[in-house]
Amino acid sequence: MKKICSLFLFLFLLSILAQAQTPQEIQIVDPPFWWVEMPVNELQLQLYGEELGHYRASVEYPGVEITAQYAVDSPNYLFLYFDISEDARAGTMPITLTRDGKSITLNYELKTRESQEGRHQGFDASDVIYLMMPDRFANGDPSNDSVEGLLEAADRSNPERRQGGDIQGVMDHLDYIKDLGMTAIWFTPIIENDMAAEYGAYHGYAATDLYRVDRRYGSNEEYKKLVEEAHQKDMKVIMDMIHNHIGDRHWWMDDLPTSDWVHDIEEYGTTNFRGAVASDPYASEYDSDKLMNGWFVKEMPDLNQKNELLADYLIQNTIWWIEYSGIDGIRMDTYVYPDQQYMARWAKEVLEAYPNFNIVGESWVNTVPAEAYWQYDEPGVDDGYDSNLPSVTDFQIANAIRQAFNEDFGWLNGLSKLYYVLSQDFVYADPMLNVNFLDNHDMGRIYETVGKDEDYFKMAYAFLMTTRGIPQVYYGTELMMGHENRGGDDEAWRQTMPGGWPDDDRSVFTEKGRTDKENEILDWISELTTWRKDAAAIHEGRLVHFVPENNTYVYFRVHEKQTVMVVMNANEEPYTFNRTRFAEILNGFEHGVNVVSGEKIDVSGDFEVSGKTTGVWELR
Repeated sequence: MKKICSLFLFLFLLSILAQAQTPQEIQIVDPPFWWVEMPVNELQLQLYGEELGHYRASVEYPGVEITAQYAVDSPNYLFLYFDISEDARAGTMPITLTRDGKSITLNYELKTRESQEGRHQGFDASDVIYLMMPDRFANGDPSNDSVEGLLEAADRSNPERRQGGDIQGVMDHLDYIKDLGMTAIWFTPIIENDMAAEYGAYHGYAATDLYRVDRRYGSNEEYKKLVEEAHQKDMKVIMDMIHNHIGDRHWWMDDLPTSDWVHDIEEYGTTNFRGAVASDPYASEYDSDKLMNGWFVKEMPDLNQKNELLADYLIQNTIWWIEYSGIDGIRMDTYVYPDQQYMARWAKEVLEAYPNFNIVGESWVNTVPAEAYWQYDEPGVDDGYDSNLPSVTDFQIANAIRQAFNEDFGWLNGLSKLYYVLSQDFVYADPMLNVNFLDNHDMGRIYETVGKDEDYFKMAYAFLMTTRGIPQVYYGTELMMGHENRGGDDEAWRQTMPGGWPDDDRSVFTEKGRTDKENEILDWISELTTWRKDAAAIHEGRLVHFVPENNTYVYFRVHEKQTVMVVMNANEEPYTFNRTRFAEILNGFEHGVNVVSGEKIDVSGDFEVSGKTTGVWELR
């Protein structure tokens, strides 16, 4: 009996201790914990609870001191800044909050950092990124399709609603992705989006809690496990973030910390969606304010990064996720819409903390110079702005590909579109860091765009795998996925993967579940993409291309260990190429070996290439 009483007493004391970690008066602590021996010494704590702004904090913990504390417009917030020195050790740090003789104690955890080996690897031109939407890829855990307290449950009868895909579904199919030849995965945001069902927030770009994985996808711990499992399979993980806006059901919106935390929609309305305004030397203040201060849509409040407390919060949130999860890179959504100086500061501080890391910014603009403006230290522009951003999303390549296979050829049309867009690479600080793509979650699928022409589809994919930069492949491309007889809405190109749901009648994740054509295309894509993994000329080689003639385009990737010849012939008929024209590269080589089929091509003289083909040969 004594043992039982002692056990109950011990459990009771444990429960009291657990409750004491976060006092009742404190409803939210962001970030929920931190680490010692971090690459940054400063920690900002955002505390939220009734009248917390009237309290003052003190701490007695070796190696830690409070450097600043701020009460703000709302009386319910208290912002604390700490300096955590190299001498600080992991443990529970008591923070005492005092008001009018009353004290409460927050026991804040400082953790030991995990080993950094194999984490935060970055990504570069040696990678191929596989993009998917977690809600649409696979449902590995049907039990989280509906979560009590969240507004929207899965509804497979409506493609505009959540379908139930989740983190477990991605983990279940990591081998499938790896076998395609992919070396990195990026999926649209997994942060909580607790928005009304009719809004359709399955896309993830309307965050309602920046420190929490949406429970319909899983948990923070499951996301961390996904990163670890991907690393074990020699794949990297890129996290999608948004600092331009939040969802209008973010808990901040019920009680904003300051009056300028978000921009006033009555004053600015919605954005003008004209990204070029940010780099326009003649832009009006009206247009600039509209771009950067207008709301993306009426359900997405636009964050004011000029507010220093908010800017610190967002930067620290980024560092927290990198440290917690071990991710290798970030794709930052709507990069051209937030405050420019803030984005430059954010990129600089993140990369100083994690030097091997990489960031790609979504820079959806319409010209090459406007795209290049957003890459770090862009040449030829003297406006004093340096974005510090390593990589940009190369929409100009994507647009050129779409035009190349949908226009009659001429001096400026057809395959010439590819030549002319690449000929402008001198405006980039490093075009090899550009992320290239055929399509993504915001665009019609490439197979549909090229008129469901299999040959053009394969030509475009081979170009993506062999041109300069970092290729990104949208899920389903390996199956030559189209639009499934839908119109031009987002859901037309955001299908679920057959076999990702327990009640699907077939699974494209297995050879038996795919059609003969799907197996044929998937095998071809896997062969080419896997070959790319070890192709030094593609990862590091210089690009040498020749002016297109008669809707043909020839280019080489040249490296001391390897030379690759790529020949694009968009004509229906075979075309004979004059070897003399390419002698500066071909001299010394007798033949090429096709990297997919293994067939040889004789390059000791003039050579012929079949119609509607992108041939890729290693020269010998």
